[in-house]
Amino acid sequence: MVSPYKDRPKTSYWKTGVLEASHFHSQLYSKKFDIVRDMRVATAGSCFAQHIGRSLIEHNYRVIDVEPAPWGLSTETARRYGYGLYSARYGNIYTSRQLVQLMRECLEGIEPGEIVWSTGERHFDALRPSVEPEGLDSSQEVLIHRADHLRRVRALLEQVDLLIFTLGLTEAWRHRETGTVFPTAPETVAGTYSDRVYEFVNFGFDDVRGDLRLIRSMLKEINPAAKLLLTVSPVPLTATGSTHHVHVASTYSKAVLRAAAASLYEEFDDVDYFPSFDMIWNPFLKHSFYDANLRSVTTEGVEAAMAMFFAAHDTAGRTRSNAPVAFGSSRSEEDIVCDEALLEAFAP
Repeated sequence: MVSPYKDRPKTSYWKTGVLEASHFHSQLYSKKFDIVRDMRVATAGSCFAQHIGRSLIEHNYRVIDVEPAPWGLSTETARRYGYGLYSARYGNIYTSRQLVQLMRECLEGIEPGEIVWSTGERHFDALRPSVEPEGLDSSQEVLIHRADHLRRVRALLEQVDLLIFTLGLTEAWRHRETGTVFPTAPETVAGTYSDRVYEFVNFGFDDVRGDLRLIRSMLKEINPAAKLLLTVSPVPLTATGSTHHVHVASTYSKAVLRAAAASLYEEFDDVDYFPSFDMIWNPFLKHSFYDANLRSVTTEGVEAAMAMFFAAHDTAGRTRSNAPVAFGSSRSEEDIVCDEALLEAFAP
């Protein structure tokens, strides 16, 4: 008898693929399709997606920005107001359900149940509360800004060749009456929390997989040639709304997201998975890619993950650009805008 494991490549065995491989993480990614120079790329997702967008721009990839900062605005101020973080000014999209809501809103005209949060005399877009950190003068002004934002996101979806979506969380806070999901809990950035109005939700595998299939379906309907590249953020939860220890909650969240991404990868030829999570959240490396807080990914970690990406796709020998770009070039963790990190302020 001949074992089906006979003559498998070295990467199929733990001993030769991990234990005896000095740089085994460089072999983790095998691209499903080419990402070439002229492809129009859009980024969205959790905070780690900001690193991906910056790296792509530095390597001369054609990353779309449909909501660039107004002329004359400093880089620091632009980031504070949500410009240049992603391909549109949608802020951090932590869950697959958030992206579904956004796409339905701009493609199908389905309005969320709660759009405006008011704090005193200031008013915020509840679905991207951090993009106007000082708030706006009226609810009507919020709606006007959001209508312009949706128009731009629709234009992005119509023209993009590759959407890179970084999955970050399974946990979210939801409006009980309408089911609207928010990027942050009320009173983290804006709004007023009441457990009679809002509820905690922790999405499972079927939820996330269903959302991802819907995201792909809506994207293909408006843009049949578009492809999807999924990643999972290696950044653990800052805090959990569940009853579990935050480490257990983080493990659950990442396991669900990783499994859902794998399911889409196996099901569709136009969906690829990039294993930045698999490389960085890895106890078998001889060193850590995390800062002292055990959450933030080091510059070396980001560069190692992106080197794995470019090794697969930079077949034309694309060189790094020295030109200034809208997304910025610094990879300092202080430059990353992350709403979830604000939850640390509530720790005892």
